[in-house]
Amino acid sequence: MTTTEPLTEPVVVTHYEEAKEVYRQKDLRQSLYDEGEVVMADVLVNLHGQDHRARRRVENRMFRRDVFERYERELFPEVIARTLAPYREQGRVDLVQLGHELLLNLAALTAGIDRPQGTAEETHRLYAYTMLFIEGATLAHATGDKDELRARIRVGLQEWDDEFLQPSIARRKDLIARVAAGEEIEPPRDVLYTLLENWDELGLTHEVLRREIAFFLLAGAHTTATAFTRSIDHILGWLAEHPEDAAAVREDPLFVQRCIHETLRLNPSSPTGRRRALAPIELRSGVRVAEGQMVVLDLQQVNRDPEVFGADAAQFNPRRELPAGIAPFGLSFGAGIHVCIGQDLAAGVIPREGADPAGHLFGLLTGSVQSVLTAGVRRDPDNPPERDRNTQRPYWGTYPVLLDG
Repeated sequence: MTTTEPLTEPVVVTHYEEAKEVYRQKDLRQSLYDEGEVVMADVLVNLHGQDHRARRRVENRMFRRDVFERYERELFPEVIARTLAPYREQGRVDLVQLGHELLLNLAALTAGIDRPQGTAEETHRLYAYTMLFIEGATLAHATGDKDELRARIRVGLQEWDDEFLQPSIARRKDLIARVAAGEEIEPPRDVLYTLLENWDELGLTHEVLRREIAFFLLAGAHTTATAFTRSIDHILGWLAEHPEDAAAVREDPLFVQRCIHETLRLNPSSPTGRRRALAPIELRSGVRVAEGQMVVLDLQQVNRDPEVFGADAAQFNPRRELPAGIAPFGLSFGAGIHVCIGQDLAAGVIPREGADPAGHLFGLLTGSVQSVLTAGVRRDPDNPPERDRNTQRPYWGTYPVLLDG
């Protein structure tokens, strides 16, 4: 860990164990989205203390293993197959576009946003709104006029509310009333239904509800979509050097999940974490953090700490051996009370030695990535991928590939 004088400058954390300690400090508050409050104000990831515990307690009623299993075994496969089908027929696709389209479809299911028309135009409108919300959440990294962007996002939130959120709320309120009247129906297990079902307990305003659902939509559609493209990129690179694993990526979901976890370790959805001290604290290393001072977790370095992940920590190696108690994806999902609530839904459960694939929870990323691998994905030699120039974050802007089946 290093510090920069004066103390008003941030403390920067680069080692795994110190980062884990920071995540578990109750007097360090989330500060990553301070500039993105137009979308992120009062959403779960930004809450602290009792407010966070109350919201998390309610939402945990939806984020349960039995719910995840239903998504993974019953709901997701059909959505994945339907989304991928036209591109398999065409024999080509841009992974960035596919990732956002595919993960938007899955995120809408879990967030609770309905699309009653079921048309491509409706999906494109929802996609456009979601991309706007992503710009709001990552506003600190935007390269354009931030005030103009905030104004556009406020308008977009209201238009999305009118077109998508309000009808979804109305449908769920009707279902809640029917369940309360004793009707035997299977309600949707999504975030919106869960929040409405526990409305009186939470005491939310509509504006907070709107931002919360927008956050779950953008988190599911964007962070997992970027991991989707990065995972396939890493796997294609690995196969170029390890052709003996060609069968494993098509037939062994446990190996594909290891590839996902290794990708997430090397490429956390946010390359940094940020916490602001609510009171003076002293870390075990002896570093003191003043009240109000920022602590920046350099997750790119934390997740490549050679003391934890080995001398080749900066390299992609899905067959990496790890010390006991170390997650294969590092601290990409955080730790402590703010560990990502959707971790198991996105990345699955970390498998134990000798895990039976038949009863294992792989996560939506494994299913999504393997569906593309079994379609015979390969890089397009005539169209190399390009980075996104509209953000400072290391995202792919375009990634054309060919599909063989």
